[in-house]
Amino acid sequence: MSEKKQFSTALAKINDAYFPMIERQLTGNGIKMDDYSKQCVLNAISSINNVLDQNGIGWNDPQLDQSNITQILLNVASLKLNSSANPNEVYFQVRNVKYQRRDKNGKEVIEWKKQIEMGIEGDGNDAILARFGRDVKTVHQYWLVREDDEFEYPSYVGVEVTPPKWTPKGTGKVVRVVYPIEKTNGVIEYHIAEREDVIKNLIAHVNNNLMNETFGIAKSRYEATAKQRAEIQKKKREIIEKIKSLGLDRALEDEELQQYISPAWKDEQSKESMIIRKMRNNIVKKIPKDFGVALVEMSYEDST
Repeated sequence: MSEKKQFSTALAKINDAYFPMIERQLTGNGIKMDDYSKQCVLNAISSINNVLDQNGIGWNDPQLDQSNITQILLNVASLKLNSSANPNEVYFQVRNVKYQRRDKNGKEVIEWKKQIEMGIEGDGNDAILARFGRDVKTVHQYWLVREDDEFEYPSYVGVEVTPPKWTPKGTGKVVRVVYPIEKTNGVIEYHIAEREDVIKNLIAHVNNNLMNETFGIAKSRYEATAKQRAEIQKKKREIIEKIKSLGLDRALEDEELQQYISPAWKDEQSKESMIIRKMRNNIVKKIPKDFGVALVEMSYEDST
């Protein structure tokens, strides 16, 4: 049997294993699994398979925690997120997860496993907004406003709105993102996110990276004494305060902070894309959604 045919057969078996479970759960919650949802699940399985291959892990590998894969595929189906869309709407990655269990002697044992993690890309959030946004008729193309552009903010007199004005020049960093969103009543709303506000996202990112950091004060956060924990927390607060005082762009360039920031945030080829994506997400996530079915709402909350 050729390698391509073996791959197709193996993937078909995986599809056969997961599809009935996903369809049953959707049907049980009053959701019909249409052709597009099926295609999204197929694409997700293929994408997850690629990620596992890149990490040298098989679907039946004992080090793979399979407990959340069904939930991920359920989220993909109910939110209709397409991992093969261009630009991407959803991505998958492998992360190490620590479990605590007791052995046969009752002793606590720490065990590490590989787990698939799902993340919604910028265009995935746009797709969710267009599909589930409350009273949203059309999500128009967003504006990337650069520092050398001419831009006037919208103004309000009561309920009357004067739209923003934008004259692109095409140079400089992107300093804000504007989403013109048409509602079902014909009104167009302008939702704006500022570059500097992305500092909140950076702080959340650094806080996450600092979760297990002890700065050499203790062997691990689990073994730290109360005094050591207080010292560790003080050091973490100092780092966060430094980010706040420097502001977004200076914080990303600071040598001392570099060790706590992941490459996607600081590498020249990806930094601007990350900041733009965060500005877009900061807008789209705040706009009210109406999912209609509790399962879809739970899938959204689980994914974000």
